[in-house]
Amino acid sequence: MVDRDHPDLTHLGSIDDPGRFVWAMLPHAARSFAPSILLLPENESRLAAVGYLYARMLDTYEDLSVSPEDARRAISLFAGRFSTAIPGPAPALDDATATDARDHVHLLLVERHSLVDDVFTGLGDLDRQRIVRMVQDMANGMIEFATVFENQGGVLEGEEQVLAYCHRVIGVPATFTLDVILDDAAAMHHAEALHVSELIQLANITRDIEKDLSRGVAYHRILRAHLGSNGLGDAAGDVATAKRELMRMATRRADSFRRLLDAVDLPRLSPSRSAAVLMMLFTDRHYRRCAVESGLPTWSGPTWVGSMILAAIPAAFSASWADRILLRVERDLLAA
Repeated sequence: MVDRDHPDLTHLGSIDDPGRFVWAMLPHAARSFAPSILLLPENESRLAAVGYLYARMLDTYEDLSVSPEDARRAISLFAGRFSTAIPGPAPALDDATATDARDHVHLLLVERHSLVDDVFTGLGDLDRQRIVRMVQDMANGMIEFATVFENQGGVLEGEEQVLAYCHRVIGVPATFTLDVILDDAAAMHHAEALHVSELIQLANITRDIEKDLSRGVAYHRILRAHLGSNGLGDAAGDVATAKRELMRMATRRADSFRRLLDAVDLPRLSPSRSAAVLMMLFTDRHYRRCAVESGLPTWSGPTWVGSMILAAIPAAFSASWADRILLRVERDLLAA
């Protein structure tokens, strides 16, 4: 129910309790992941929330630093602060290039990172290790691809590079969250988990194409001529083409969620199954919007968050219910 387009920055800036701050910031950082995280048991939910907030901080350094050099330096320093039991201060983003309310709420998260650190230090040793591994893996991938973007003039070249970016950077928090949801079983089914992360992260790429263009980054070579634009006007046709081709890349992974859930031996009663189904429903909702924006046929499905939660909850009690929803989403994506 949080209005992410108009965040209450005054309220978020006034929260001093670390636990309350984590839950208040989660919808602004995790977006479609937040409801799935909240469906998990308390300990797993807290672990996933802290990990995702740290991932959002890394994204903020990547997106809002004034130069690629500043971004690489800040990302490296942020990951390096976990070399001690109690993380040190995070790099400041005083000269950040914020353009909208979403950017400002992410800057606030970085500014108040110590509250997230307080929750992090209260986790068990193994959970802290999982988060540190995720942060360091994501940071290494970001630094690697910052150089790739710089060498290629701000553009990724071809499907292979886009998928590598999904695996090395934005797919890292997705696979981390899948591991939490599925109690580390996703790690035993690595190929399926990677395909799920590709499906999810290609949604993130298509959603942010216009904003990424404005900051000089593109995930499709057809957009090279429009770097620095807002994705409108002369760029609109090429943006639609890029979204269409990236969406077709995603649809080839349409069955990945169902195959991963089938491979994982979840108990008969499993809130994690509901969380996974809800994640797929949010992904489906995004691709319905993307289809309209890119000139592909659209399809019906739940749009209101409450209706998606109601559709996902029975999956906790019934694997066949989960299969039915996931098969419906697969058919719709492939038909489009």
